[in-house]
Amino acid sequence: MPTPDLRVPDASRPTVQPRALSPRAAIETHCFAIRAAAQPGILPRLMELFAKRNLVPTKWHSAVIGPNGEDLQVDIQMEGIEAELAGYIARCLRQIYGVDSVLTSTKTAG
Repeated sequence: MPTPDLRVPDASRPTVQPRALSPRAAIETHCFAIRAAAQPGILPRLMELFAKRNLVPTKWHSAVIGPNGEDLQVDIQMEGIEAELAGYIARCLRQIYGVDSVLTSTKTAG
């Protein structure tokens, strides 16, 4: 079977014309900065709040900090959720045993 010449336009295929770029809606990213005790169960408990809502955080970074490695700093970014849900998740994060503080912020891209 001969291979078709891809350089020649095929009359049976419609040609695709480039479209003008449409303005994108601004996407909000909700950020959570969490300080907690460096205990083995903390990270799964934090992730559970997102997982049980069928959400996967856009970014997740955690590090053991402190002079003796006694604290955990977790930075989570979640793109595209409503502000009310982000506030609710922040309140739930603050109630987890071992969590010392949760700071929130919002950034907009687009």
